[in-house]
Amino acid sequence: MTSSNRVRLAGVLEAVPGTTPVTPRLRQQRVTSIGLTYKTDYEESGELRDDRMSADPLSVGQSNGGQIGIEWHYPVPGSLLDSEIASAFCADWVNTPFRDNDGLPASAVTSVSADAQVVAVTDGPAFAAGHLVRFTGFEAANNGVRKVTAGSATAPAFADGGLLDEAAPGAAARLKVVGFEGASGDLATTLTGLGSTALDFTTLGLSVGQWIKIGGTTDAYRYGTAACNAWVRIVGIAPHELALDNRPAGWAVDAGADKTIRVWHGDVIKNGSQVRSVTLERGFMEQNPPSFIAQTGMRVNSLEFGGEAKKPATGTVAFMGMKGGSSGVALDVAPADAPDMVDYPAMAFSANCGRIGVGGAALGNPDWARAIKFTITNNLSTRDALSNGDGTAPAAVAIRDGACDVKVELDTYFGSRALLSRIESGEKIGVNCRLQKCGRAMIWESPRLTAREGDPGVGGKSQDVTLPAQLTASRDPLTNAQLILNRIEFFQ
Repeated sequence: MTSSNRVRLAGVLEAVPGTTPVTPRLRQQRVTSIGLTYKTDYEESGELRDDRMSADPLSVGQSNGGQIGIEWHYPVPGSLLDSEIASAFCADWVNTPFRDNDGLPASAVTSVSADAQVVAVTDGPAFAAGHLVRFTGFEAANNGVRKVTAGSATAPAFADGGLLDEAAPGAAARLKVVGFEGASGDLATTLTGLGSTALDFTTLGLSVGQWIKIGGTTDAYRYGTAACNAWVRIVGIAPHELALDNRPAGWAVDAGADKTIRVWHGDVIKNGSQVRSVTLERGFMEQNPPSFIAQTGMRVNSLEFGGEAKKPATGTVAFMGMKGGSSGVALDVAPADAPDMVDYPAMAFSANCGRIGVGGAALGNPDWARAIKFTITNNLSTRDALSNGDGTAPAAVAIRDGACDVKVELDTYFGSRALLSRIESGEKIGVNCRLQKCGRAMIWESPRLTAREGDPGVGGKSQDVTLPAQLTASRDPLTNAQLILNRIEFFQ
C-alpha cells in the first residue's frame, strides 16, 4: 500500500534539456496534488485474423507530462518552484546581487572583518554603494540590514555597520541586496517620482517595470507625507530621477529633509524565449524499499496563479516532458528540504493581498475584486522522430515552443461603470496583484491587456451583481513583456 501522505516530489534544474545533471542535488517541493504521468503509448494492430481475435497492441513509445497543484508561497531563490517559474516564463530571474553559502561554510561568504567593516565574498555581481544588504545566517550580532558604503564585487564595505569578526561564516550565511538608501536629505519625492542629488539610480540594477516599496519602519527612514511611503512601479530611470506610476492618492512633493530614506526592491522575471527544463522525481516512500519515477526534460506548458476572497492563493503547474523511467534507487538519496512552512507560509487572498490594481489605480469601493487568476501558456508540443542518431527514439526528442499566451481573469463587484466602460472602449490596461506576508512580497502584473469579455452577471434574487472580465495580454512596449513577476525578499 502507498499513502498520498508519503509521496515525495523533488527535482532539479537541467543545464541541458532532457539530461539530468551528474550527481544531481535535488530539492523537494510543497504540493497539494501530483498528477504527473509517465506512460507507454500503444497503437492497435490492424492485423486480420480468421478467428476474429485481436493481435497484441504495439508499444510505440512513451509520453511524459501531467501537472501538480500548489498553494503559493514566496518563491525562494534556488527552490524547485523558482526553477519552474523560470521554465514557465522561458527566462531567467534577474536577481539582485547575493552570496549564499548554501550549506557549505565559508564558501561564498568567506569572512567578516570588524576593523575594516568589510565582508569578503567570492567574485560575482557587485554590491554597489547605496545598496541595502540583508545579512542572514551569520552570528546573531551580524544579522540585519546594512548600507553598502563602498561598493565591490569581492569586498563590500559597511562603514559604521557594527559588524563583528566572523572568520568563517556558517553554512546558512547569506548576503542579499534588498533595496537602497540615500544619504541624509538626498532622496526627495517629485510630482512624478523620486529624485536624488548624489545617489545615481543607474548604478543600482533597477529596471523599467520593476516595483519598489518606499519607506522604512522608523521615521528616520520614511517620508513625513504618509502617502509617499508606498508601493510604486518604475517607468523611467535616469541618474537622478526615477519616474514612477501607480502612485497612490495623496502622493506629493516631500524633500525628505534630514531623513535617510530607504527603498525596497527585489528580483524580477518577465516572459522570454529561453528554454528552461527540470528533472522531476516522485518517491513513494511508504514502500519498502521505496520506488521512484523520474521524468526528464520537463518544461512548464502552463502556470496559474490566483484565488478568491478569503481563500488560499493556489495554482497549477502543467508540464510537457521527454523521457521517464522507474527505479528502486533515487537520483538523490537526500534531497534538500522544500522551503520551510514556518519561514515561508502559504499566502491567502484577503488576509495577505495588499493590492489589486487596474489601469494604474487600486481597486476598491465600490468595485472591489472578488477573484483573480493569471495564466501563462507556452503552447508547447513534442517532436517525435523515427530514431535518434544510432539509437531508438521512444520518447520525444525535443519540445517545440509555441506562442506565449497570457490571460487574466478578474471578477469584481459591479459597483460602477468604471471597469465596464474600459471593457466597452477596448482600452489597453494593466492589471497587477500583490501578496505579502512575513516581510516578503510577490507582485504579478500583466502590463498591457485587452478585455475580450465582460458583462454584468445577474444570477438570481438576493445576490450581488458581478462583473467577470476576461483579459488577453499583448506585448507592452514600455517593458517588452506580457507578464512580469516581482519577488521582494524583505521590506518594511
